[in-house]
Amino acid sequence: MLPIHNALAKRILILDGAMGTMLQRHNFTEEDFRGERFKDFPHPLKGNNDLLSLTQPEAIKDVHRQYFAAGADIVETNTFSGTTIGMADYHMEDLVYELNYESARLAREVADEFTAANPDKPRFVAGSIGPTNRTASMSPDVNDPGYRAVTFDDLRIAYKEQVNALIDGGSDILLVETIFDTLNAKAALFAIEEVKDERNLDIPIMVSGTITDASGRTLSGQTVEAFLISISHIPLLSVGFNCALGADQLKPYLRRLAHNTQFSVSAHPNAGLPNAFGQYDQTPEEMQALIREYLDDNLINIIGGCCGTTPEHIKLIADVAAEYEPRRLLVVG
Repeated sequence: MLPIHNALAKRILILDGAMGTMLQRHNFTEEDFRGERFKDFPHPLKGNNDLLSLTQPEAIKDVHRQYFAAGADIVETNTFSGTTIGMADYHMEDLVYELNYESARLAREVADEFTAANPDKPRFVAGSIGPTNRTASMSPDVNDPGYRAVTFDDLRIAYKEQVNALIDGGSDILLVETIFDTLNAKAALFAIEEVKDERNLDIPIMVSGTITDASGRTLSGQTVEAFLISISHIPLLSVGFNCALGADQLKPYLRRLAHNTQFSVSAHPNAGLPNAFGQYDQTPEEMQALIREYLDDNLINIIGGCCGTTPEHIKLIADVAAEYEPRRLLVVG
């Protein structure tokens, strides 16, 4: 068994919180995003958080350290937009391999620091694979429903480059996350399986979808059960949900997921819903109380936070999770 499987069998694992929320505290300027290396780059770069792994690496490592210190077992690499498709917005497609490799290397370095300090609690790196800003299932043009801005093959090729770099940089796990279109996710999973075959290796895969609103569906229209069926042909470390909703709103969908799968279940909800200014007001104490309900109902094996969550949130989540046994995997008949 891989170390991550051993850890999952012993306890509920803690995923980190939001990277973007933490980076916003720095109020990085355009010049900070550019650094010395990209000071003359001909296009604006502010907002390209993945680039900070190259231009502000100490800030990225500090975020990872804060989450590990708060009790996280797993941190995500700073690679949410790390495909040629995502980087096209910044004209940085040529940097994709380096961005993913360096992001994984930084997280690996910090994880190894914490594991060395406490070998009884190994720390893990999850290579973050975001959904891209295009969808393979829907048209962006209301006047042309059959049009697609991206093809399955475009996605597969883009994801494959990202996956190879994340593995080379030292990721223990690959996390296909914030899935709003399952066809995009299937392209990512196909790419991962290709890489595993070509490199003759096995790497655990986490899959995390997004329920976008009270309809209980993903953006591309799938219910919880349909989403689960669509990705269950792959042997997954875990399946779960993140983003879009707070812990309270996410709970009914998480329950449906947990009652229909033998995979481990993960969740990293937002710190509530955003206010009128786009800020997240839910306190660590409020979120902890909601996560306790997940634990009381035997819903999760891996728990963390998404938008608006901080090390303070993760510490209280870790504290309450330590009181519970891991979710028992159900026999689904």
